Amino acid sequence: MTSADGFQPVKSAGRALEVLEALAASGGRRSLVDLARALDIPKSSLHGILRTMMWRGWVEADDTGTRFGLGIRALQVGAAYLDTDDAVGVLAGVLDDLSREFGETVHLGRLDGAHVVYTAKRESRHPLRLYSAIGRRLPAHATALGKALLAERDEAEVERIVGASPAALTARTITDLRVLCADLAASRERGYAVDREENTEGIACFAVAAPLRTPAVDAISMSIPVARLDADLEERVVAALRRSVEQVRSARRLFATP
Repeated sequence: MTSADGFQPVKSAGRALEVLEALAASGGRRSLVDLARALDIPKSSLHGILRTMMWRGWVEADDTGTRFGLGIRALQVGAAYLDTDDAVGVLAGVLDDLSREFGETVHLGRLDGAHVVYTAKRESRHPLRLYSAIGRRLPAHATALGKALLAERDEAEVERIVGASPAALTARTITDLRVLCADLAASRERGYAVDREENTEGIACFAVAAPLRTPAVDAISMSIPVARLDADLEERVVAALRRSVEQVRSARRLFATP
């Protein structure tokens, strides 16, 4: 496939990256046959790619040598990315403040196509809490983080990003594009986005875009089990997130607008 500017990607490099992306998305180990079928790569070629990546530490095999997963090198590179990411460093104090005040799960997320990826996290101190992990990738339309960032874009771009028929994750996920755009307009007007069990049953989430760039690509959220959420707590969370936006604005001078 040739890009719009005429660039012709290197096929072997592209295949190696496809393998990494497939293993990262699977959340577990996959067989040679499964990977070959999913990636449409001949087994003989894929076997050579996997052996090379194992030799370099990017891929590991189980004890049988038949199922493959990410290797330690992938962790090292991912950690290096976070260590050098300006937004993660600048917003660390904001996340810490929210975590100390509420003791609930706090995330920093980044828009990546039709998804958001967790780039930082502060754990809840409560036994009942949202399970999540840095690097987890979720559909933007079904998360408060994603909706806070989609609300910064016009309807045409939202449709281009999420598609005409966004998929359902729970019974509450918004899958009608017109309804989603109306929800994003409401988020834009009030200054924050809400996900009420649209991504995970039993969890409500509130998020604000972090105004480091225009349009924003990073957002801050707080996730709370609905069993613990009441009107007073919701009001306090929203007020705290709004204050965090003002904290972020003061750090914006560190970023150049693209």
